[in-house]
Amino acid sequence: MAERSSRRTEGRRSRGLSAALVLVTIGLGLLSRNIPGLPAWLSKGAGDALYATMSFWLAGLVAPASRTAQASTAALIFCYAIEVSQLYHAPWIDAIRATRLGGLALGHGFHAMDLIYYAVGVIAGAGIERAGKLRRERAP
Repeated sequence: MAERSSRRTEGRRSRGLSAALVLVTIGLGLLSRNIPGLPAWLSKGAGDALYATMSFWLAGLVAPASRTAQASTAALIFCYAIEVSQLYHAPWIDAIRATRLGGLALGHGFHAMDLIYYAVGVIAGAGIERAGKLRRERAP
């Protein structure tokens, strides 16, 4: 029974670390839009990928015992739902999108390329998490 219990807690994410990663990723995402000389497509793509990475960390914060694949799936579904929601325009939601925070959270218009950026961002977050797990497993 003790072995089963230790395996359950061993795979849990640290909520503190997840929260810190969310905040750092938000900062990087905001910075990515303001780097002088960076082509617009790259700064937008980096921001979208970082939004998805932040969503991955957020999934881990909400469900710390979830497997990496589950957190990845949840983050990708969330990001895709936000992107698809940009096809819907009503005065109330467009008013939210017109604010700085609303625009950052909900976006402004549907772009199919964003779906690829989101996948890249989720894969990056999952890869970072997996690398961290492998490193901890190898530590004496």
